[in-house]
Amino acid sequence: MSADWFRRRFLPGGPLPAPRPPRPRASPVPYRRPRFLRGSGSSPGTADASCRPNARPVRSPVRGRALPWNAGYAEIINAEKSEFNEDQAACGKLCIRRFEFGVEEDQEWLTLCPEEFLTGHYWALFDGHGGPAAAILAANTLHSCLRRQLEAVVEGMVATQPPMHLSGHCIRPSDPQFVEEKGIRAEDLVVGALESAFQECDEVIGRELEASGQVGGCTALVAVTLQGKLYVANAGDSRAILVRRDEVRPLSSEFTPETERQRIQQLAFLYPELLAGEFTRLEFPRRLKGDDLGQKVLFRDHHMSGWSYKCVEQSDLKYPLIHGQGRQARLLGTLAVSRGLGDHQLKVLDTNIQLKPFLLSVPQVTVLDMDQLEPQEEDIVVMATDGLWDVLSNEQVARLVRSFLPGNREDPHRFSELAQMLIHSTQGKDDSPTQEGQVSYDDVSVFVIPLHNRGQGRSSH
Repeated sequence: MSADWFRRRFLPGGPLPAPRPPRPRASPVPYRRPRFLRGSGSSPGTADASCRPNARPVRSPVRGRALPWNAGYAEIINAEKSEFNEDQAACGKLCIRRFEFGVEEDQEWLTLCPEEFLTGHYWALFDGHGGPAAAILAANTLHSCLRRQLEAVVEGMVATQPPMHLSGHCIRPSDPQFVEEKGIRAEDLVVGALESAFQECDEVIGRELEASGQVGGCTALVAVTLQGKLYVANAGDSRAILVRRDEVRPLSSEFTPETERQRIQQLAFLYPELLAGEFTRLEFPRRLKGDDLGQKVLFRDHHMSGWSYKCVEQSDLKYPLIHGQGRQARLLGTLAVSRGLGDHQLKVLDTNIQLKPFLLSVPQVTVLDMDQLEPQEEDIVVMATDGLWDVLSNEQVARLVRSFLPGNREDPHRFSELAQMLIHSTQGKDDSPTQEGQVSYDDVSVFVIPLHNRGQGRSSH
């Protein structure tokens, strides 16, 4: 970063930053935990935060409260990293209204048939940062956005092949051929609905937080089942995996400043004004110093997956657009994720540089055909926020799943107990199943979704 910014930020005697407007005392949405945790026996908020790391309570739905597909859930608050649990969760049944076309030309082309529904199920995890407000709004909003987007395309979803025109009229005889040549299938409409729902939800969060003077954002990981397929949509660094007896399959990819380096650098190349002259978009193996001036050092730019050498100039000494490595990598020295919802007001400290232009709300969507998969009794999907994956690998989670489920087949609550055990394995206790003493000080939220005998259980958002 430039010397002027460094002097303003760290050296005494420099001009003080302009006072920030006072923030409202209350969040635009009251702090709460997921509805399906009601009666779970642990009070939310500051009561949880007051617990020491060796006594952090794990919360799960009370016995007898079934989630969709008899899924399991558990969560634990951070070790006093923040006052509240910034993770949020939602799950429930999706009821998508179906429409039929009018038979008369002078009739409205879309007629509601309320007795017909296309149904599916929904599970979602939201990992907040900068406070819990964005995650709470997302948990309250995203499923409604998704339902609206699906209802807009439902007739195309249930057709043998999505029609060129949703009205059902074939304007040109070759229209079906063009659709077929593009390879457009019903699942592509669901993917598009998920992408549009994330975008819509992001806009809602931006309006709500701006109206209340709040800030913050969240990652979003969503699983949706419709018409025999499982859709996993991810924007952020949470993760979902499929665990089978002889397979571990990632169902999502993390989006961090490192994994999206080239996209972020290209944006800075196309719109250099976004950096306000304070950052360099180039990547170097380490932060360059004055001694490096005139030397040829390793670097890479937006068009490069490999590396090359360049002669260091004065502009290369600015703070890097992406700095750090692994979990410590930060975008503009501020944010550890490159996709998510919210963060419309987020700026680099003591500057007017906004992060939102570099952030995407569009998820990556993975589709799993469950009919082709032919799930077995112990096939499950594990969805969790990054607090779990900070200390457990995919393979470690798979080993824990395979060691737990065979001996607990008769327990109707085994999937919530498995979710609890996974969290317990992140707390570094001597009796932890991994026996590796690893500790996650972050919030951790886990869904365990069984794929065999699907359709059991129920819940509301």
